[in-house]
Amino acid sequence: MENKQYLTKERLEQLKEELHELKTKKRLEVAERLKRAKELGDLSENSEYFEAREEQGHVEGSIFELEEMLRNAEVFERRHGNGNVSIGATVVVEREGKQTKYVIVGSNEAKPESGMISNESPLGSAFLNKKPGDVVTVTTPKGKVEYKVISIE
Repeated sequence: MENKQYLTKERLEQLKEELHELKTKKRLEVAERLKRAKELGDLSENSEYFEAREEQGHVEGSIFELEEMLRNAEVFERRHGNGNVSIGATVVVEREGKQTKYVIVGSNEAKPESGMISNESPLGSAFLNKKPGDVVTVTTPKGKVEYKVISIE
C-alpha cells in the first residue's frame, strides 16, 4: 500500500537528519546500554537490560517509520498565484464575514493552530482544486459550515 507523504523540502531535510541521528548516534547509545546491562549478569531480573531492549525497539520502530515516510515522500513547493488550491498553496477564505488564511500542507506538516492544515483533513481536502469565488461546505461536529475562497497566494 502506497501512502504518499507530501513534504516541503525543509521538512524532508529535517526527517533525513532525524533518521541519520537515529541510525548512528541513537543506535550506538542503545547498543552501549545493552552491552553494559549484559555485563551486570543475570538478564532474567535485569531491569536495565529490559529498559534498553524496549528503547531499542522504539528506536528501530522510529527508523522504520521514517524510512517508510521518506520512501513515499513527494516534495512540493509553496505555490503562489490565482489558479486552483493545491498542496503548498496559501488560501484566503471567508466565513461569516471573517477572513482566515490557511496553508495546505501534507499531513506530516499540519499544525492547525498555526494555520497549516492537512490536505487530508476535512477542511483541507474541501479546499483542494477550488478557485477564488468558489463556496465550500464543510461538515463539522457542530454542523455544516460554508467558506468562500477569496484568493490563493
